[in-house]
Amino acid sequence: MAKKEFKAESKRLLDLMIHSIYTHKEIFLREIISNASDAIDKLCYKSLTDENVGLKREDFRITIHADQDNRLLTVSDNGIGMDENDLENNLGIIASSGTYQFRQEVGKDNEDVDIIGQFGVGFYSAFMVSGQITVITKKYGNGQAYRWESDGADGYTITPCEKEGVGTDIIMHIKPDGDEEDYSEFLQEYTLRNLVKKYSDYIRWPIRMEVTKSRKKEDSPEDKPEYESYKEEETLNSMVPLWQRKKSDVTKDEHDKFYQEKFSDFTPPQSVITVSAEGQVSYKALLYIPARPPYDYYSADYQRGLQLYSAGVMIMDKCQDLIGDHFGFVKGVVDSPDLSLNISRELLQHDRQLKLIANNIEKKVKSELERMLREDREGYEKFYQNFGRQLKVGCLNNYGAKRELLEDLLLFYSSTEKKLVTLKEYVDRMPESQKCIYYAAGEDVAAMDNLPQTELLRERKMEILYLTDQPDQLLMEILREYKEKPLRSAVDGDLELEDMPEEKPAEDYKESLDFIKEALGDEVDEVRISRKLKTHPVCLTCGEGVSFEMERYFTAAQPEMGLKAKRILELNVDHPAFAALEGARANDPEKAKKYAQVLLNQAKLIAGLPIGDPSGYTDLLCSLWS
Repeated sequence: MAKKEFKAESKRLLDLMIHSIYTHKEIFLREIISNASDAIDKLCYKSLTDENVGLKREDFRITIHADQDNRLLTVSDNGIGMDENDLENNLGIIASSGTYQFRQEVGKDNEDVDIIGQFGVGFYSAFMVSGQITVITKKYGNGQAYRWESDGADGYTITPCEKEGVGTDIIMHIKPDGDEEDYSEFLQEYTLRNLVKKYSDYIRWPIRMEVTKSRKKEDSPEDKPEYESYKEEETLNSMVPLWQRKKSDVTKDEHDKFYQEKFSDFTPPQSVITVSAEGQVSYKALLYIPARPPYDYYSADYQRGLQLYSAGVMIMDKCQDLIGDHFGFVKGVVDSPDLSLNISRELLQHDRQLKLIANNIEKKVKSELERMLREDREGYEKFYQNFGRQLKVGCLNNYGAKRELLEDLLLFYSSTEKKLVTLKEYVDRMPESQKCIYYAAGEDVAAMDNLPQTELLRERKMEILYLTDQPDQLLMEILREYKEKPLRSAVDGDLELEDMPEEKPAEDYKESLDFIKEALGDEVDEVRISRKLKTHPVCLTCGEGVSFEMERYFTAAQPEMGLKAKRILELNVDHPAFAALEGARANDPEKAKKYAQVLLNQAKLIAGLPIGDPSGYTDLLCSLWS
């Protein structure tokens, strides 16, 4: 019995297969099971035209057997099998795929054929965990069985042998454990069950294995029951995934159970999105919007992504290319036979089909959120409380590339409605004379309700959007306008109102304004007369550019930037406080300087800015009482 060389640059190529193509050793079981599934597919397909096959659909199965004492792991199938020629062509030539050839023969568009292996390297992944592999196989229509054996790149042997029934047994001689490698785990029942559940749960054929169970011993006393272990063959995989069933046939309880088990969440999902698409790319998807964020959702450790399957075999646990950051909260699965996989089937080739699926999923998620907003406002607001910040960050990323997609999903607290509203709802309520959408930023609604700068708008019963979340101010800078209506800060800049109060002549107060600017020095960039204030004496505005909210945000996040808003002190010259300052300026200039400092610190407090020296400010106030 002569050993044959692999018909390829064997030693180097096989070494590459084993050590470079696959990232995780556990992948080998997925590959061997997928090959077994393909073999059954071929015989099942043949049975459609050959009545002599003698096997019904329910007779097909894949069996796993672990022999821990002899360190043997066997995966068997009753599929098409191989003859000597097939062994030479499929196992003797690395990267030769019988499955690929079969698909070419029957036509890739045949609806009855859904096969996985295309590259002819999956079988060799078993050498990652095996020192030797034995294949015993018998092909349908051929009375002779054959044994193929190899211990790696040195070559292989093929000899005739005996085997009952058609099909293939892959017998892997598991390597001994090393200092850094635990190969014995691949003989453990727990590990094998988990790997089948993880990668091959939706293979269409039953995957059977003897599992250990426990039962009460016969004649065991009721008060002190005794138990014994026993072995029983069990199907490990689900076979028919939820997403392959008709939408109308799946109950809410089934969705809840699937979601909670699949994505380790104690809470049922808030919403379910089912997708079945055919055309340029065919795929099915089952997507879930969680009812609450995962504990690590807003941490750097959180990984978004959808599970990707091909013909029921899991390819990737978190495929980030299928869902953008802005919808990163969505969990689910996508199953498509049309994606171009790389040779190890662990990663995707970045291709047009993948982008088409991602774009369609994006539209489906937005459509579902719009439906919730329209038909279940309370439910949407609950969702927004959990994930609204993600939508805002999505608008900010990539210079607002997704703003048109997301802007109608945003909610802001309304000063007049006293609830969360959309930008569209705001615009629909705007009087014709109103030119801008007004907003104000602050720590909470109560504080913004009393902002001096918004007094004029509130007096005219104009709606103001209150921004209380950190990204909100930056968000407004990115959006800039909505439905051709400018977004305008109620605190800073020109309000563009009709019938604004008549502007006081600046020259009449030039000496006072110059005095205050000199007294405050570099603490303010400008001192001016306010047209916004009515009952309040003073406020700080920042004009165009960096706002106080942005300054606070960047000071906390990136203090080294030194980003600072312009400080403009606006004065109500009709207020008694200004009159007191004017009187002191004429009679006691030093006291007038103290008044100016008090007014600035009051304006800082209203704007939510630090006053620098609280103790000094207290002493300053006390000095004015003496």
